Amino acid sequence: MLSQIDKSLDDISIQVSESDAYISEAIKKLLEVMEYDIPYTSKILMEKLGLKSKEGFRRNYLRPAIDMNLICMTIPDKPNSRNQRYVKV
Repeated sequence: MLSQIDKSLDDISIQVSESDAYISEAIKKLLEVMEYDIPYTSKILMEKLGLKSKEGFRRNYLRPAIDMNLICMTIPDKPNSRNQRYVKV
């Protein structure tokens, strides 16, 4: 029984390390500037990353991180809301 649990934990560990390998440098930078459970506006995140293009930020940083469940929206029903914030999970 214990060996089965150990094997399962090893399998999960391998899966986590493999999924981490698919995280782009852009997403890693985004996660570095964010703290857990603190909501950020897209404007603040862009300032922290030194970015000026909102479209490039959404395409290369925000959308991939949301799709990978690394960050979440505070108002998921209204993705274009002016009150939208993003939280690192």
